[in-house]
Amino acid sequence: MSGDTRERLLAGTIAALRDKGIAGTSARSIAAAAGVNQALVFYHFGSVDELIIAACQSATRERVALYADRFADVTSLRELLTIGQDLHEAERAAGNTRVLAQVLAAAQQNAILAEAAKQAFGLWITEIELTLRRILAGSPIKAALDIPGLARAIAAAFIGLELYEAADPDASRHAMAALGQLAILTDVLDDLGPVARRALAARLRRSQAARTGTTR
Repeated sequence: MSGDTRERLLAGTIAALRDKGIAGTSARSIAAAAGVNQALVFYHFGSVDELIIAACQSATRERVALYADRFADVTSLRELLTIGQDLHEAERAAGNTRVLAQVLAAAQQNAILAEAAKQAFGLWITEIELTLRRILAGSPIKAALDIPGLARAIAAAFIGLELYEAADPDASRHAMAALGQLAILTDVLDDLGPVARRALAARLRRSQAARTGTTR
């Protein structure tokens, strides 16, 4: 029963964030959404903030697990961005974009919720980084890329577009299309012949060394 109560509180927290926003998410509103006594919020989690952190982590783990097989099947950056687009549509339809927006807004003034957002995004970033390392393993551009940084940039791009869409849907779609053009560029580079690939890789290594002040 204890485990069931915790799960109901986690689900109730996401429902409260989605329906009432961060300002309306309290022990009372969470308990009402979960169908339990509000004292159980503090018994199981200590505080509303800690419950929000746990709920964000739990919800994100579920979403990441839902897409795990698709990530594993990705063979190109274009396919990875397609997953991002599909995820974007699914999150918007489920109302999770509103939850994300509420947590991010509160994180500006609340260090605990900022940590919640950081940890939740970290789950997506880890999955994206693993996928990037795999699909770019034989690419001539890998030597010039900061893979962890690129993973964070891709995650941030989709998160930002999710929030931006509410203000300007057309511009958001335009930006999404631009990300797709980046994927096409990587496909073109990967189709280069062996001589061109070696020349490109050498040029990229020199450029990277110039930026970092290292020599080879």
